[in-house]
Amino acid sequence: MKSLKLISTALLACAFVSFVRAADIDGKWQAEFESQVGQQKCLLDLKSDGEKLTGKITSERGQMGKTEAEIKNGKIVKDEVSFTETVKIQDQEITIEFKGKLVGNELKLHRKVGDIAEYDIVAKRVVEKTAEKK
Repeated sequence: MKSLKLISTALLACAFVSFVRAADIDGKWQAEFESQVGQQKCLLDLKSDGEKLTGKITSERGQMGKTEAEIKNGKIVKDEVSFTETVKIQDQEITIEFKGKLVGNELKLHRKVGDIAEYDIVAKRVVEKTAEKK
């Protein structure tokens, strides 16, 4: 009887852990927005491992050109997301902070560029096209 209680408790604990685990953020996310340097396009390639979030950001920043940076300090707890990227602007390293929420197929983020500017952006999940059946 004791072992049955133990097994039931273990199964309940596993169910609870899967319920509170991080939202499904793995994959590619695309955002376009206006900024001080003009139109910007960002492609986020994200991967979670528990509460740890990793990946890279590929950006097209108007006249500044295309850049690619690794995500740092990435974290996802349930649907709350935060991470940083470091970019070089005019020989100065600037940290860009992202904080926000995963809502379905949208990643609603507040983007803070050092002490220079702040923006609210929305990245949308990139849905991979599957090959058509013949």
